[in-house]
Amino acid sequence: MGLNRRQFLSAGVASGALLFARPLGALANPLGSSTGSSASRVSRLFPGTLLAHADLHNHSLMSDGNGDPEQAFASMRAHGLDIAALTDHATTSKFVKPPCGDNTDCHSLLGIDEASWRRAGELADAAQDDGAFTALRGFEWSSPTLGHVNVWFSQTWVDPLHTAGASTGEGLGQWAREVPGLGGVAGPALDPVVEASPANGTTMRPFYEWLNGDPDTPAIGGGLDALAGFNHPGREPGRFGYFSYDGRLRDRLVSMEIFNRSEDYLFEGFDAGQPSPLSQCLDAGWRVGMLGVTDEHGTVWGNAPAKGRGGVWVTELTREGVREAMLARRFFATVVEGMRVDAAATGAGRRVRMGQALPGRPGRVRFEVDIDGGSDWTGRALNVQVLTSGYPLPTVTHAQDVIVPSASQPVISFTADLGDATWAVLRITDPSQPADKRAPADYASFGKAIAYTSPFFIES
Repeated sequence: MGLNRRQFLSAGVASGALLFARPLGALANPLGSSTGSSASRVSRLFPGTLLAHADLHNHSLMSDGNGDPEQAFASMRAHGLDIAALTDHATTSKFVKPPCGDNTDCHSLLGIDEASWRRAGELADAAQDDGAFTALRGFEWSSPTLGHVNVWFSQTWVDPLHTAGASTGEGLGQWAREVPGLGGVAGPALDPVVEASPANGTTMRPFYEWLNGDPDTPAIGGGLDALAGFNHPGREPGRFGYFSYDGRLRDRLVSMEIFNRSEDYLFEGFDAGQPSPLSQCLDAGWRVGMLGVTDEHGTVWGNAPAKGRGGVWVTELTREGVREAMLARRFFATVVEGMRVDAAATGAGRRVRMGQALPGRPGRVRFEVDIDGGSDWTGRALNVQVLTSGYPLPTVTHAQDVIVPSASQPVISFTADLGDATWAVLRITDPSQPADKRAPADYASFGKAIAYTSPFFIES
């Protein structure tokens, strides 16, 4: 399953023209065609890539899911996905035999072991169909206190038990808030103390060392061939050591789930006095794209029309093509099946795609947004917000009422002043749908979030 640099580059050269010549397999059809959407897969902003519909976070009986892993990839392909990953939990079983023994169809809260890891790879290889369907094996590093991280493309795997995945106190304040009669005073007081502690983030380091390690390291392996992403950020109180930053991983830690199932993680913890994971993560220095996932634990893989999805702009529908798109942060998050989103920003004399960097301090930036959900979306009223750094929620630097154009009309465009922002995320909402119950009044007025672009990064 893993690729070394030479294999990756060779494969890219050999198949680089696969989709430029003509769309193949699933990509020859409209996005989400199995669900009746008529949205084109072609970006109106950046020709040369095609849109693939993805769900990169799913579970089975090999950890705490309920479904037969033999059926997972076929189910996801049948329901219109172009890219799918099986990412069962890694919890304690790297060197501990689960109580199920050799029965890999046994529901195990201890997570995957070597046998189920091999089996997941075999299932993904059998389901892989270049040009039509990309199947990925991954695992979810699952610390009950620090948080969960998805890992894709790695030859080996590891669990929190063997990478010190326990909190040194991160999240103590959040936990204290729940204590009756104590939380209102103790929680807010503890948070800044723990966050300023020299020990903050230290228990993420062994896992980060594994991600930077050689896959051939004896016994424990290493994830130097892997890509990774923060899952349901803020659900576990430690928040990845408050998103402690490791510059060695900036390029390969590629994503953050902004939609997990049907929940908008922009507001995770906000009602309990915590900052938005979006601001906390990006302000820490991470350069993550925005991802939507179903986090399926049942038996209906791919059949979740109101849950998170990812849209990935690929040059080829292969594992190499998906990896390249993820490294470029050329993806977006949505909760609408069949939705197409792409975005460009022009500032300081340069035009870039979402996920890329604008130079200097561009000041006023022109945004172009390509939105389509099919023929019945033409004329629909939406709102696009430009989110930049802020506490406890991102600052809404600009909000623009928009009408979804037809294919013959110009794409949506507007100008916003980014000031001294170091990043900007476009959030697309439907004012006709009720906002998240945790949203304060200013955010609530925009309605329900239906998509997020990957950030634009501002480089001084």
